[in-house]
This record gives sequence, structure tokens and C-alpha cells, in this order.
Amino acid sequence: MRNPLSQTIVNIKPSGIRKFFDIVAEMNDPEVISLGVGEPDFDTPWHIRDEGIYSLEKGRTFYTSNSGLMELRKEICNYLNRRFNVSYEPAKQVLITVGGSEAIDIGLRALLDPGDEVIIPKPCYVSYEPCTILAGGVPVSIDLKAENEFRLTAAELEDAITDKTKVVILPFPNNPTGAIMERSDLEAVAEVIKKHDLIVMSDEIYAELTYKDKHVSIAEIPGMKERTLLINGFSKAYAMTGWRLGYVCGPEAILEQMTKIHQFAIMCAPTTSQYAAIDALKNGDNDVEEMRNAYDQRRRYLVHEFRDIGMDCFEPFGAFYVFPSIQRFNMTSDEFATRLLKEQKLAVVPGTAFGDCGEGFLRISYAYSIENLKKAMGRIREFVATL
Repeated sequence: MRNPLSQTIVNIKPSGIRKFFDIVAEMNDPEVISLGVGEPDFDTPWHIRDEGIYSLEKGRTFYTSNSGLMELRKEICNYLNRRFNVSYEPAKQVLITVGGSEAIDIGLRALLDPGDEVIIPKPCYVSYEPCTILAGGVPVSIDLKAENEFRLTAAELEDAITDKTKVVILPFPNNPTGAIMERSDLEAVAEVIKKHDLIVMSDEIYAELTYKDKHVSIAEIPGMKERTLLINGFSKAYAMTGWRLGYVCGPEAILEQMTKIHQFAIMCAPTTSQYAAIDALKNGDNDVEEMRNAYDQRRRYLVHEFRDIGMDCFEPFGAFYVFPSIQRFNMTSDEFATRLLKEQKLAVVPGTAFGDCGEGFLRISYAYSIENLKKAMGRIREFVATL
């Protein structure tokens, strides 16, 4: 029998995060604490769940249009305008997707021809590189540096651009580092992008979870909206991970082609989730603020604790992760995480799961209760004391 598998997909490495999830599952030990999942520990706010229940009671179990409910697209435009000063046309410039991940996938498929290069700042979310490869593109990595607070600089971007570069991914606020880009950072990067006539894919799923200043979208920068795909969703800010709902806003010509792919692969995002999301945008600001304040408390606690035990940890101002350095222990990230799990029953994710430049770091999520974080830090203290 001939080999039935595509070599393209065979050659893509599985997610490095899954290894530790699988080990935890095999241990089947209630004493294990996992800080590896980027998922809010809050329930979806009740009024949002109630709206989803109501939509089912009303029999709203039909397909929506491919682009999503018009009422939801209008609310997304209202939200982006009032929060980030970016205006979009709901009928032509907004597409509702199955999470932000679908938007990343179909966006790259709509943009890339074989051999086009995509610049990906790393460490970063695990989907960008495989989605680039599956779309026929060539991923080009920029290794972000701790001394720059893991921000992308205009000089680093300029150095990575070739005559084949087409797309730049901006993964900020960043998973796994918690890094952000301030307006001045984005303005400098935008000049390089405009100079070379590039397209930006801006993944802003953590836009509501910033702790220093309000998030700035690169689409706000003059001359950038027309060359930017702005991706966001409901999973992180509204604790709606399982509802699988995201969206992308951008130029009509690109959205038209993305909708075509979405049409054939998905049809439409879940109808119940769309009705719930309308309520989230209309009535969820207080819930977001409450959750953000809780994350901020946890963030400050972890940074203080890591520094107190002598581990370098730059202060993250976005998302819900810290990225402490383990370089002084002369172990790889994988070795450190494996020993920590076996000896202290604490699961974290090695930095290399997010790119080779993540070596020497760990990703620790603080989307967990402060009680669990205190237990976890106690175990890390004990582990570090043995090294």
C-alpha cells in the first residue's frame, strides 16, 4: 500500500504543550497541580450563559450567514470603536470564526502563495508556524529578547525582511511571555511595514488583559488599518473558551477570500455562541474588569515570588502568563519541567514549546486561583532549594 499521509503534515511537529498534559493525565494523581493551561479558571459570566440558554429555548438552532449574525458583527464594530478607536464596516469587514485559531488559519491561506515568507516573532503561540506551512508559506523567525522585554523592534523586523516577505504576525499581548507593544513600539514597526508594503496579522486575543496601559492595536496607527487583519475573540476576556468563537476584521478584499474558505470548511460559527457573544459585548465590561483585576493580583504575586527566590522574571504587562528564566540552573527547559513534575507534582510548560528561543525559560499560567498559585510556588521553592 502506498504511503497515505501527506509529508507536509507528517513533518510538522506536534504541540510541545501536549507532552506535559499527557504525562499529567497518565499520572492520574489528584496531588498534581497544573499551571500549563491558558484557560481562565472563571466560569462564563451567568448573563452570557443565560443568553445562550435563551437562544436554545427560542429554537435558534439554525445556520447563520457565513459571515455570522449581523447583530454580532455590529456589536463587534461598536466594541472596537469604543475600546480601541478602530472603525469597521460590519457587512463587509467582519467575519465570525470558530475561535481566533480559525481566523489565523484561513487568514494565512487567503494571503499566501507557495514560497511567500511570513515573519513570526518568537516565543509565540504554537499555531502560527504550522498554519504558515500548511498554507504553503515559509516561516521566518525573529527571536525576541528578554532585555527588550520580548518586544519586537523596528530594527529586528527590518533585518528579517527579504524580497519574499509578505506577512508579519504581531502576537501581542504575547503568549507565552506576557509582553506588550506600546504605541511608540507599534509606530516604529508600522513605518517598516509600510516601507516594504507588507500585510500584518495582529493576534489581539489578549487585548482586554493588559495591566499597565490600555491595549493599542496596530490598526489604530495611521496607514495600517488597510493592511491589517485584526484577530480577536471571546475565549480569554469573557472566559468563553469552550464556546469556540472568534472574529477577524480587515480589508474587504481579504475578508471576501477568507469567507470563501470559511464557507467551504466550516459554514458558520456556532449559532448559540454567537447569540451569547452579543450579550457579552453589550453587558460584559464589568465582568472583564473583575477578571482582569484578579489576574493582575496573581501576576504581581508570581513576579514577586520568583524574584524572592532568586529567579529572573521580567514583569509581564499582558495576557495571563509569566516567563521566568531558569538559565542559572544549567538545565534545559524540558529537563527542568520534567523534574519539577516528577519531584514536586507541578506541571508547567517548557519555553521551547513556543520556539527554540524559549530555551532557558518556563511558561506559567496564572489563570488559576491564588490558592493554587501559592501551593505551586511553595513547590517551586522546595525544588529550587535542592538544585
